Amino acid sequence: MTPKHHRSMVEVFAVASGKGGTGKTTSTLALGMALADDYDVTVVDADTGMANLLFHADLADVETTLHDALAGETPVGDAVYERFGMRVVPCGTSLAGFRDADPARLREVVARLAADTDVILLDSAAALGSRAAVLPIVLADRVVVVLQPTIPSLSDGLKVQEYATTYDTGVAGTLFNRVRDDEAIDAIAEKAARYFEGPTLATIPESDAARAARRAGEPLLAYAPESPAADAFREAAAGIDVAAGDSGAVADRFRSAVVPEEP
Repeated sequence: MTPKHHRSMVEVFAVASGKGGTGKTTSTLALGMALADDYDVTVVDADTGMANLLFHADLADVETTLHDALAGETPVGDAVYERFGMRVVPCGTSLAGFRDADPARLREVVARLAADTDVILLDSAAALGSRAAVLPIVLADRVVVVLQPTIPSLSDGLKVQEYATTYDTGVAGTLFNRVRDDEAIDAIAEKAARYFEGPTLATIPESDAARAARRAGEPLLAYAPESPAADAFREAAAGIDVAAGDSGAVADRFRSAVVPEEP
């Protein structure tokens, strides 16, 4: 990996699953903390309708969130918080904040963040049922698809990949999370390798530590850094080769991006 504070690069990843319950937010923060050993990382909760990243990152009591920036009420810099070696941009949970937020403003938010970071991780919505939900996938350079080892989860993940590739978003790889059966995962992973672009980044075991971390309001790698699940997330992060990209060019691309119609 490139040494930290290398300012000639910035790449934007959407972390997406196509369904709820895969541990996508846990995965986003774990990848962010692992990547932060080598890069300046900014994590954005782009799930504007069902945000929960703030509860995982000790940010439940903050006043300014992404909702405020998307409503045009405050600069995004006011919603950036230093947590666990990363910059974190949480989204609010109020219905009023969701109502007033303009999803299209995410383009400008990410463009501004790109000037001062190496890696941006967008924690995307669980489902692809709205323009706000698919926008992070459309805007990202690449997507990390979080799966569970089941056929329905693979099907939902393939919808994410199809949407991504339709808009020229690459696939960084797949991440199997919350795996309970080591033998069953082999057959599922073999099927996934035939249909998904990019490598299988890691297989993350089901973890009591992950559940305890959520209850404690901390990312897994902060709460249980020596756990098998934490080690597996580090393996996944090591498999992500961050590409060099000029921050100004990335910002311009985001500002000019076409907002998709409803899926």
